Amino acid sequence: MKKITKAVFPVAGMGSRFLPATKATAKEMLPVVDKPLIQYAVEEAVAAGITDMVFITGRNKRAIEDHFDKAYELEATLETQGKAELLRVVQSVVPKQVNCIYIRQSQPLGLGHAVLCAKPVVQDEPFAVILADDLIDGEPSIIKQMVDVFARYQCSVLGVQDVPREHTKQYGIVSSGNLEKDVERVHGIVEKPKPEVAPSTLAVVGRYILTPRIFHHLENIKPGAGGEIQLTDGIAALIHEEQLLAYRFNGTRYDCGSKLGYLQAQVAYGLKHEELRADFAAYLKSL
Repeated sequence: MKKITKAVFPVAGMGSRFLPATKATAKEMLPVVDKPLIQYAVEEAVAAGITDMVFITGRNKRAIEDHFDKAYELEATLETQGKAELLRVVQSVVPKQVNCIYIRQSQPLGLGHAVLCAKPVVQDEPFAVILADDLIDGEPSIIKQMVDVFARYQCSVLGVQDVPREHTKQYGIVSSGNLEKDVERVHGIVEKPKPEVAPSTLAVVGRYILTPRIFHHLENIKPGAGGEIQLTDGIAALIHEEQLLAYRFNGTRYDCGSKLGYLQAQVAYGLKHEELRADFAAYLKSL
């Protein structure tokens, strides 16, 4: 029985939809209330028992490494000032049992290439892939839900949700048949199909559990538009060799790769924030 101990975070993208905010900083460091998107993603992985966090980085991503590093000067200042609660917050960004590993993606060659960059660390183990700009609020964490599905079936699992048919051209779309409650057996997957030809409205949304066989296919598929290696193409090839499942997760997704989704996340997380929710709710009501 194989366990998931590694999570891959592709964080090398430019975040062009949030310019100029992302001109000099990583989009994954954009905060939702008081935590950056990438911290929510790491906390989701930690809640699933994952201990090795593998960040696939690029230029202008130093802030991510700094965020998960020890901040000696800041911690010393907070301790001197007697700000024990803030010191606890800073020190708990990375739990002691967690390892952070950084790999540079030298060229922006697509999500599939970013995942392939993790091969030297992942090697022959199954692993999770988490896209930080898909912020998903669920209990238990979405990756924990998917790890539990993997534990039962020992095969790759895609996190999916139904989307409006007119939005299929924004996602990888699966064709599938029901296996059990919330779990589908995938027969095929198509990247960004037009609504009139989409095989379903079941979209893959930024959460994956993959077997190491995916690396073989990512190494051998032909690059697509712009010379990019598509993760969807690698998964499509994997279907011919292994069982592949789609899991309808229990949670609410905020597409923080879009401005509207990011604002929706700010409101939702502001309304559940222990310190802010009452005053924030009152403010919203006053608008």
